[in-house]
Amino acid sequence: MGKDSYKLVANNKKAYHDYFIDDTYEAGISLSGTEVKSVRMGKCSIKEAFVKIDRGEVFVYGMHISPYEKGNIFNKDPLRVRKLLMHGYEINRLLGKIQQKGFTLVPLKVYFKGSLVKVEVGLARGKKLYDKRQDIAKKDQRREAEKEFKIRNLG
Repeated sequence: MGKDSYKLVANNKKAYHDYFIDDTYEAGISLSGTEVKSVRMGKCSIKEAFVKIDRGEVFVYGMHISPYEKGNIFNKDPLRVRKLLMHGYEINRLLGKIQQKGFTLVPLKVYFKGSLVKVEVGLARGKKLYDKRQDIAKKDQRREAEKEFKIRNLG
């Protein structure tokens, strides 16, 4: 396995439904040893997670990493606040964008890049209800078109 190998652990599909993703950033994450082992086994969820910047540092809240079965006393709280590792200039850029109305940070993916656990953070704007309806309608249209295409090509 090289440095460029990529293994997806968790994906936040709900974020793409609830938000417009304007920009994405890759961040490292500060984990304990048992948490890394648990993530390696795929026991990680970011469905309800969100990202906040506090005093120039980036933290992810609500990210659930199940306790490692063989970890006993070394296991940490599954929902503890975890620090994301980003460059200072990236944090400053994000801080500037978040202060604009309607922007927030959401975790999109958790993955391994080589042996390192990475989190993809998205700069997002909230969708209104009618935007969500439009997306669902587009998805239905695409599904119908694919169905028609399939029927035409088989017959």
